[in-house]
Amino acid sequence: MTGFLDGVPVPMLAVDHGARVVAVNGQAQALFGKDLVNRPFVTVLRQPGVVQAVDWVLNPDAVPAPAPDPALPTPPEGVVTLRAQFGADGRDILAEVTVAPLPSGMGRGATIAVVDRSVAEEAEQMRRDFVANVSHELKTPLTAMIGFIETLRGPARDDARARDRFLDIMEREAGRMNRLISDLLSLSRVQAEERRRPSKQIDLAGVIRGVVTMMTPRAETAGLRIATEGLEGPVRLPGDADQLTQVFQNLIENAIKYGAGGDEVRISMKRIAHEPLLRGPGWAVTVADQGEGIEEQHLPRLTERFYRVDTHRARAQGGTGLGLSIVKHIINRHRGRLRIESTRGEGSRFTVILPEGLARG
Repeated sequence: MTGFLDGVPVPMLAVDHGARVVAVNGQAQALFGKDLVNRPFVTVLRQPGVVQAVDWVLNPDAVPAPAPDPALPTPPEGVVTLRAQFGADGRDILAEVTVAPLPSGMGRGATIAVVDRSVAEEAEQMRRDFVANVSHELKTPLTAMIGFIETLRGPARDDARARDRFLDIMEREAGRMNRLISDLLSLSRVQAEERRRPSKQIDLAGVIRGVVTMMTPRAETAGLRIATEGLEGPVRLPGDADQLTQVFQNLIENAIKYGAGGDEVRISMKRIAHEPLLRGPGWAVTVADQGEGIEEQHLPRLTERFYRVDTHRARAQGGTGLGLSIVKHIINRHRGRLRIESTRGEGSRFTVILPEGLARG
């Protein structure tokens, strides 16, 4: 019977008339662990709905039939298909489980096939959240602009001062929408390339020096100076120069925006002989500000799309809530790591750790 199950591409178990496991395939062992044969099925998958379905398939006259799931196709007679959530393989799984009688000639018993829908469901939830967030982000400036247009056509038609003030606000809101769309397109491109590892050799120190030169005027306008350390010589490693420029531009721009109260933004780079997370040597680039800092509970969520610590302040400064998400995906493409440290009242440190060479595989 094991050979019969091995031909099935999803986790599958077979039980006898007493609901004791008699065969499993490799996928089921990977999901539920070893030594499954001869165990009562209830000790393998502790989910009441699935256990009831197995009992009904084995004893349809003695066990009440499970209620059909209206969201799933109606199964053939004598078969049960249901959704179930349970823990296995060290994680929570949302699965579609089909329980059917053993094929004729193989005795009394049942097969249980488990199709993991967790990844698909998570992707769908992410899509729904993304659409909702984008709609909200675009609706706010659009609503403001529509209101100002109506006012300019009505009460403020002949009011030159009001017209100039409203046009300034409309220009600002239009710029905000333009930045949001640009960041969405950038995020889409970055995600499309995330699985393709960079192969060209670049000078990381040169890339950062170029970003510093570009961002210095903005820092001076904000009353800050940009100090650098460790950027003197060339540092060669595999990378995408344009994407890494975007990474450090975003990080330095954030340091300038939220570094008010300090004197400088410091960019430092050093070599790491062995970085455990990379399992080898790498280079760490830290962008540190002397601003207010970020409360600890916000740190794990900073790279989420549209997540802002201070929504009103971020929007007022032109933030879209996508910058650190873009940074995260670019660093992932380079098989690097992003480390965020912050102390209230002392500032924040964003450290990009890139491998000295990209591992195969």
